[in-house]
Amino acid sequence: MLKKEYDAVVVGSGPNGLAAAICLQRRGLQVLLLEGKETLGGGMRSAALTLPGFVHDICSAIHPLAAASPLFSQWPLQAHGLEFVYPPLAAAHPLEGGRAAVLHPSLEETVDRLGKDGPLYRRLVAPLAKNWEALGSALLGPLRFPEHPLGMARFGLKALWPASWLGRLFRTPEGRGLWAGMAAHSIQPLSNATTSAIALVLLALGHVANWPMPRGGAQQIATALADYFVSLGGKIETGVWVRSLDQLPSAHALLLDVSPRQLLQIAGPRFTPLYQKQLARYRYGMGVFKLDWALDGPIPFSAPECRQAGTVHLGNSLEEIAAGEAQIWKGRHPRRPYVLLAQQSLFDGSRAPKRKHTAWAYCHVPNGSTVDMTERIERQVERFAPGFRDLILARHSFNALEMEAYNPNYIGGDINGGAMDITQLFTRPALRLSPYTTAARGIYLCSSSTPPGGGVHGMCGYHAAKQALKEIWGLDENSAG
Repeated sequence: MLKKEYDAVVVGSGPNGLAAAICLQRRGLQVLLLEGKETLGGGMRSAALTLPGFVHDICSAIHPLAAASPLFSQWPLQAHGLEFVYPPLAAAHPLEGGRAAVLHPSLEETVDRLGKDGPLYRRLVAPLAKNWEALGSALLGPLRFPEHPLGMARFGLKALWPASWLGRLFRTPEGRGLWAGMAAHSIQPLSNATTSAIALVLLALGHVANWPMPRGGAQQIATALADYFVSLGGKIETGVWVRSLDQLPSAHALLLDVSPRQLLQIAGPRFTPLYQKQLARYRYGMGVFKLDWALDGPIPFSAPECRQAGTVHLGNSLEEIAAGEAQIWKGRHPRRPYVLLAQQSLFDGSRAPKRKHTAWAYCHVPNGSTVDMTERIERQVERFAPGFRDLILARHSFNALEMEAYNPNYIGGDINGGAMDITQLFTRPALRLSPYTTAARGIYLCSSSTPPGGGVHGMCGYHAAKQALKEIWGLDENSAG
């Protein structure tokens, strides 16, 4: 093998790029990580978006997948400054009238609070929650024959259902609302097949790892991963926007934490016409409209449970959420959007000045939307927390195109790296034996546009690194982590 300047070059410092770089560096290879911005992190960045002293997470905020990641749990990230904060309740779902459903860290407590829907909840969620250690790796990876076929089959039979169908089995507004709020994280109509999968995984993670937040902001995850990588001997360069292969130093392997659109721009001439066509046809999903607030006090939710939850889903009923998400899929903006809200400063005092607070929220919008959803989002918060608007000291917003401008991986504001419907769940971004390989030897895709998709878990990077280790160096792919 000819001498190269580096063994591997990784482009992009999101969770998957950092994970890929660490996996390769841990095997004794010399790895260079390049980041276009001056700050590392991709979707894990934090900044004072509103007023001095208020720390806001720009994209990801609550991190059950990071806490439960089979990959991150192996690494000494605590020694590099990462600390998770755990709220008393993982998530809450308020209903009109002052009631709320809750995702409690305890499975039994959640079952008890759901009353008549408790037995159904137990049947749906308990098998995955109790067997996450065995099943988690298979769920967070490419389509393959599982090590635990019976457990995966039980999960798959439920996961394939459209969430709107399975949600109708719940008999109470609390059960139906809680289910719908979880399923809407799929960022597609709840009538689509496999939308139950994300609801099952997120509910199970509430009992496996709670839904924690990093103390000091999402940036701390990126900082810990980067520090660990450097401690292993890895090299990082920031402020390097990669637009073509000609910019890169010579290496045996190139791993790109980018979208298929960027992959075409950077390396398209090296690919076959068929692979170029597949990348060009890759579909991106709904965008997001994002708001951050600096507040004069905690959000005054009518339901007391919401004041103990790190995450609050605002959408009231299964029917309301399903109708809104269906409208967005068709290119419309609902009057009452489903809103995902996080209130980190309630549990992490480093996020705001004393007696002040932050809040983070977004709703889904059509891809590429420039519509200002501020009024509609704030009206939804006020609906369940009267007096909220009186507390706003400052706000900052990103529409869908501004999200893409901030992070080019978010095509049209799509934070999931592409629509995750059944046609792109395992074949993202193209139909290949390994989704991490490209049509050019030595070039790999390691972004959330590969399985298992969006989220801060690093598993896309891990699986891409495994493939590179196997193909380029003939190393045991099962020891990439």
